[in-house]
Amino acid sequence: MTDLGIGLIGYAFMGAAHSQAWRSAPRFFDLPLNPAMNVLCGRNPEAVAAAATKLGWTETETDWRKLLGRDDIQLIDVCTPGDSHAEIAIAALEAGKHVLCEKPLANTVEEAEAMTAAADAAAAKGIRSMVGFTYRRVPAIALARQLVAEGKLGTIRHVRAQYLQDWIADPEAPLSWRLDKEKAGSGALGDIGAHIIDLTQFITGDNIAEVSGQLETFVKERPVAAEHSGLAGTAGSERGPVTVDDAAVFLARFGSGALGVFEATRFATGRKNAIRIEINGSLGSLAFDFEDMNLLHFYDATEDARTAGFRRILATESAHPYVGAWWPPGHLLGYEHGFTHQVVDLVTAIADEADPTPSFADGLRVQRVLAAVEASSTSRQWQEIPE
Repeated sequence: MTDLGIGLIGYAFMGAAHSQAWRSAPRFFDLPLNPAMNVLCGRNPEAVAAAATKLGWTETETDWRKLLGRDDIQLIDVCTPGDSHAEIAIAALEAGKHVLCEKPLANTVEEAEAMTAAADAAAAKGIRSMVGFTYRRVPAIALARQLVAEGKLGTIRHVRAQYLQDWIADPEAPLSWRLDKEKAGSGALGDIGAHIIDLTQFITGDNIAEVSGQLETFVKERPVAAEHSGLAGTAGSERGPVTVDDAAVFLARFGSGALGVFEATRFATGRKNAIRIEINGSLGSLAFDFEDMNLLHFYDATEDARTAGFRRILATESAHPYVGAWWPPGHLLGYEHGFTHQVVDLVTAIADEADPTPSFADGLRVQRVLAAVEASSTSRQWQEIPE
């Protein structure tokens, strides 16, 4: 089997999740190319060497630019903070490398536009790119998309989406790069709000057309951890400013006319990673919560009213998306499996010389919604999403 040499940039939370996916995908799925975990890249030589040993990478590098000239690297996997996505992804595509880039695609619309233009130019030469909205690959979510596409819900009228976390609800939780606008672009809005924007557009097959939103930063200053003492405005001080939003709420109207209500927060005390989506249509409804991620709830309004009700679908049957390669029915999948399914779809698309999804253009569409929500919070007016 032909190797597909992988160079992964970043080895923290997302780097570990992506590494697990590159390791496991060829062991459970029949892939047309063999992902070769050739190089792990990070700035700290000791830390990246330790991570490579732990995560299963053959070599390490401290300068991502050196990956671009290596013949044993065909794909660059970008798992860095958002402020470096555009530079790395564009350079990789121009060097003829396929690219998988974590979400959100960029920190600004302008960066996302440049990345999408580079992706389009590369695609004309057979170079593929994809943005990592991995929750699309949860089997229950992929099943939800199938049911909507088959017309099971009829005309979509309502979309409700929440992404609820509480990991910085404590005001003494220290600053990190995710709380620095220069590095992260935005806070809860871009970090987790991007996921529910993409998921609802994916499931419905419809795009958000306009939004009205509000952002809030509940804790304006936080302790400065030693490793983050170089953050802008914090040098020599014990506390530093939080320059992103803690929570985002917004109303939306989809292109079809469906109404949407969205909430993304890191202050939902007691909620660890609750992604809640409910979609109501003229013929039925769907409901999903990632904290019970193997379940999809489906209501069929065409059934006899005497017995009609939400049906609990355990999405672990071999007929459900991706599940056939794993365990017997009822043996549950977890968070990490979405990343493996992402690898499967990307590698298959590269082998088939097809453009994978979600594309950089899909990532740009989400970026424009994020920017519109932020603009609406400032202007207190509805904002249209440009095509």
